[in-house]
Amino acid sequence: MAIKIETPRLLMREFTLDDAEAVLAFSTLEVTRYTGDAGAVKSVDDARHIIRDIWLTEYQQHGYARYALVHKTDQRVIGFCGLKYERHLGGPDLGYRMLPEYWGQGLGLEAAKAALEYGQQVLKLNPIYAEVVKQNTASRRIIEKLGMIWQMEYEEDGEQILRYRTP
Repeated sequence: MAIKIETPRLLMREFTLDDAEAVLAFSTLEVTRYTGDAGAVKSVDDARHIIRDIWLTEYQQHGYARYALVHKTDQRVIGFCGLKYERHLGGPDLGYRMLPEYWGQGLGLEAAKAALEYGQQVLKLNPIYAEVVKQNTASRRIIEKLGMIWQMEYEEDGEQILRYRTP
């Protein structure tokens, strides 16, 4: 599978069905507690469904979706990063998640910055949005370090959501 994005420590490529175990591994409640889909992936079959019916479909429909995030050192799929077309935004949303043992190393910022640049420079998408649960301070810091601009705050399913967009 061709590499879409490369950073000093990470590779991003399209998901394949062979990634189902990895998707299950980074779909724990700890990882997804602020994502709006906590508990959605409970089995390898659920992971295959996400890959096949969401990501692979979005690659064809929109030319982009979330990409498998591969740590170069150990060649392990540690999460995802990339853009997803969101109907309620009328455009792409930047999203990322990874296994907890990779948190706090700057990998989230490294991946998000590269995915944002890819979206703007290669895919020619503008604006690009990012939404984050207000309590998720780590993701808020990443979004703000990317230079994204706060647009609004709204409530959904009892959570306060902050919306940002590219300048």
